[in-house]
Amino acid sequence: MGSRIRSVVGSSEGVPRPQQDSPDPAAPQEEAATSAPESTGNAKKPLSGPAALKRQGPKGTQGFVTYADEPLNGNVPTGDPLTAWSRRKLDYKLVSPLNRRKFKVIVVGTGLAGAGCAAALGELGYNVVSYTFHDAARRAHSVAAQGGINSARAKKVDNDSLERFVKDTVKGGDFRAREADCFRLGEESVRVIDHMDAIGAPFAREYGGELRTRSFGGVQVSRTYYTRGQTGQQLQVAAARALQRQVGLGTVDLRTHREVLDLVVDDGRAKGVVVRDLYTGEIEAETAHAVVLCTGGYGNVYFRSTLAHNSNVTAAWRAHRRGAYFASPSYIQFHPTALPVSSHWQSKTTLMSESLRNDGRIWVPKAPGDDRPANQIPEEERDYYLERKYPSYGNLSPRDISSRAAREQIEAGHGVGPLRNSVYLDFRDAIGRLGKKTIEERYGNLFEMYFDATGEDPYTEPMRIAPGAHFAMGGLWSDYDMMTSIEGLFVGGEAGWGYHGANRLGANSLLSACVDGWFTLPYSVPNFLANHLGEAPLPADHPAVERTVAEVRERTDRLLSIGGTKGADHFHRALGDVLYSGCGVARTEAGLKNALKEIRALREEFWRDLRIPGSGRELNQELERAGRIADYLEMAELMCLDALDRDESCGAHFREEHQTPDGEALRDDDDWCFVSAWEHTPGKGAHPGKPVRHAEPLDFQAVPLQTRNYA
Repeated sequence: MGSRIRSVVGSSEGVPRPQQDSPDPAAPQEEAATSAPESTGNAKKPLSGPAALKRQGPKGTQGFVTYADEPLNGNVPTGDPLTAWSRRKLDYKLVSPLNRRKFKVIVVGTGLAGAGCAAALGELGYNVVSYTFHDAARRAHSVAAQGGINSARAKKVDNDSLERFVKDTVKGGDFRAREADCFRLGEESVRVIDHMDAIGAPFAREYGGELRTRSFGGVQVSRTYYTRGQTGQQLQVAAARALQRQVGLGTVDLRTHREVLDLVVDDGRAKGVVVRDLYTGEIEAETAHAVVLCTGGYGNVYFRSTLAHNSNVTAAWRAHRRGAYFASPSYIQFHPTALPVSSHWQSKTTLMSESLRNDGRIWVPKAPGDDRPANQIPEEERDYYLERKYPSYGNLSPRDISSRAAREQIEAGHGVGPLRNSVYLDFRDAIGRLGKKTIEERYGNLFEMYFDATGEDPYTEPMRIAPGAHFAMGGLWSDYDMMTSIEGLFVGGEAGWGYHGANRLGANSLLSACVDGWFTLPYSVPNFLANHLGEAPLPADHPAVERTVAEVRERTDRLLSIGGTKGADHFHRALGDVLYSGCGVARTEAGLKNALKEIRALREEFWRDLRIPGSGRELNQELERAGRIADYLEMAELMCLDALDRDESCGAHFREEHQTPDGEALRDDDDWCFVSAWEHTPGKGAHPGKPVRHAEPLDFQAVPLQTRNYA
């Protein structure tokens, strides 16, 4: 399709958007005008069209969210999803090489998605301005992904294929992702591996020279390519080199130590960003023909997460406040292979790669409260619970299932370690079978990292692991072309939502970032630009630019002027405690309502008692943190509202009210086979107004709806 179909079908002007604070979710709510039908249990047919909006939300959320009347259109090509991407690319409009230098594109973030997008657009001949708050592009958080990157190249004779990749991805996401997006992910995965290999990623190889693979959670084939336990780091180095090449050629203007604090929107289109120079404190605006956000996920909202402490949601959240819908914010993955919290002062958790579960066996003592050292517990007194409950997948069961199983064991009294908050990951059998040298070749740097963090030798005693907040499956809603509900604003990588549904399979994270950056956005962004040839970016003195800059300055001054007694980290830590308790591995209606109440109280305290030393005219990391935590305090409420509204269990969103007799997630496809995309509305004081829920129905043609079964 040459000209883009608008993402929103119909007008949303009829949706009521009251400008008052959300009511206390713990208080009794009046019955909504439109009553919702009762849940009918597991469904056997998907929703389509307006049927997806018959459910106006459960009683628990009536009164403090509102619902759009028309379904969202994801702009997905009709017909066979297997050929959707090739047909869409053929229909895209093109920009001739001589006209490309007339366009400017802002790309925010320099991880695998951002670096790839900026480098690709630069090499095509567009003028690109690339922003990162790091001191160098290669420091982006993509370096932290360790285990590998998936690809449906089917180089092993294990019956893998593109169709099997899509089936695993859709099923792993518990049927809450776009099927057509998953086909694009699998199709382009072949090019990703060849491309990253060509630009310098040192993938592991077999003796004969073929690239080596291993398995990851939720699959029964070997499709994960890796560079020991440093895959993200090596891919990021290769992508950063490609980006720096374009910087040297003059097509990309890389601006470091700049934090994007707002989006310039004029006439319904994204036309620039407002940034703060983190060295000088200067606030400046940059305008362009299009903006691409590749700013990563928001798992750090939990305070203790596997993400770097500076990872944040600010750029995406500020875009949400300007009108970009936020999809499925409650879909948070808790990685089952994180190191356990060892003390209250600990500021984050450490990720141990899922690749360790290829050879490590997970177990707990059969007897609750058994405090003997692991090596003194005999084999017959060990419970290899994943192998027992899910024999077909065993220790490589999907992350959401593995994390819930670990939580069940810990809460039942089988936890190990000083705080009894972890389970064992044991390499005794693998070392005995393969030898220490082989295990060292596969995981040596990970074992060294574990020893540095704990002082324990994993070659001689089991690792201790526990679920930790990790990956955000939710993100800014975008259509099939990666464009958000704001025209001209695109999203890529973990900042988006489309591929992973309610649970991401291991090693699909690096893949989705590379597919978006190198092989999707460089097609879809020019399709948008082709309709705006001859237009100039907004001038610096345009009212929309000046107004946005003034609002950023006003918000900064407001933060600095509070003059309270508590630092920003105090509020972040308290927020994390609330979320782990109320919106963690498992959720309940009562727990979510209590979390909402506590979040609103904490936000009021933040704006009343925050203390920021220094000024805004200098390097001020406390000011940076305060701004990010202010956004988290708003976003946390939307996460809990989304979790409360979605009255089913699916993937990592596990509502204890909705589970099978075996304790597995119980989906409700009759009422909830759609993606929730939330629209921001202003409120009063410290609180946002009632969010508006839009819904995009999901359709599954190649992978029919079915109950997940990993037994």
